[in-house]
Amino acid sequence: MRTTLSMHHIARIEGHGNISLSIEDGRVSDVKMNVVEPARLFESMVGGRPFTQTSYIASRICGICSSSHVITDLLAIEQIFGVKTSERTRVLRELLVYGSFLQNHAAHLFVFAAPDFEGLDSAFPLAESAPELFNGGMAIKALGNELCTLVGGRSIHPITCVVGGFTHEPSRDNCLAMADKVAAAREFCEKTVDVFAGFKVPQIETSGDFMALVENGRYCVVGDTAAFASDGARFAAADYADHIEEYAVDHSAARFSRRVSTKKNITTSALARVNLSWNELSQPARLAAAKAGLRPPARNPFLNNVAQAVELVDVCVRCEAMLRWLAFGEGTSKPVDFEVRAGRGVGMTEAPRGTLIHELEIGEDGRVKHASIITPTVHNLGDTESSVRTLADLLAEQGASEEEIRLEVGKLVRAYDPCLSCSVH
Repeated sequence: MRTTLSMHHIARIEGHGNISLSIEDGRVSDVKMNVVEPARLFESMVGGRPFTQTSYIASRICGICSSSHVITDLLAIEQIFGVKTSERTRVLRELLVYGSFLQNHAAHLFVFAAPDFEGLDSAFPLAESAPELFNGGMAIKALGNELCTLVGGRSIHPITCVVGGFTHEPSRDNCLAMADKVAAAREFCEKTVDVFAGFKVPQIETSGDFMALVENGRYCVVGDTAAFASDGARFAAADYADHIEEYAVDHSAARFSRRVSTKKNITTSALARVNLSWNELSQPARLAAAKAGLRPPARNPFLNNVAQAVELVDVCVRCEAMLRWLAFGEGTSKPVDFEVRAGRGVGMTEAPRGTLIHELEIGEDGRVKHASIITPTVHNLGDTESSVRTLADLLAEQGASEEEIRLEVGKLVRAYDPCLSCSVH
């Protein structure tokens, strides 16, 4: 007996995609994760453009992750030009990334994911049935917008972050006021961890290899070294192509990626970061995670929801400290002097959804000769497809109905927090 399940336009994710499942004699015989959006050609768009324009163009790949795209592009350019930035610049860039974390994680958890576990079709009934939960989540998202505006000049597509530094810094009073706000948000974020840890999820494990940025002594979101969880192997940003490769599949407009040495799927996400940098989490975040039962090695992709909630706690702790440091610390974030020169550079950051890679080649005239971008969703697509197979096999073996399989598969895809529009950049 053969059953084919087609899920067209999976709801409550960024972008448009389908999943098709074939089940024969109680076992899954085929799974396809089909991204149906057309190519957006951002890599071609920056070709021939002066380096001063590339970060602004790249940020348009995603409204939520725009700060990450800007910073990742700037890191690649600065590597080419040999630019060394100040500690204040690093802190301001991390604040921009963390503002995106607040924006994205709150939207994902309370608008996309929470309705799944409350038996609802959308966030609108949730706003009525659990107004305190929903409104609290939207307040966290608004706080992320406010933080990005404070540092980047606006909530999306920041304009103050440039090669070598920032064109503007927030005032001491504004830094202190924002520090108070993020500190006050921590209590709700800790409750969010408890809420999502309390949701029942199927017990499955990803087959993918977790990957994230790492740095001794820091929960790394802006850096130059990444690692795989399976064997701890590390690699520098400049050498990413020796460790990660994109490949085309005939059923998707987006490419997938995998680890070069093992050909294994990659999974990169909040869960990957927590697994690889558990010891670098702030004490309150680590306590919230342990209380929720989230400890390495955590391999159930559904737990990415809990990991994002844990990161909300971590972000509140870190941003308060960084904002108070900015208010009273010394130094400057003004752009440093540099000389334009030809070369190749690679930038890596942790976007909300996972590791983001930008590679640029710039000519002597300061114009882009080549650009390559690998977004977190590209990393995750192969693993999403594999985990859907694992889940569907489990449910079919348990005699679940077609409707139950559809429901649980949708939950699983959403747990990866995919941005399919970004995947066809």
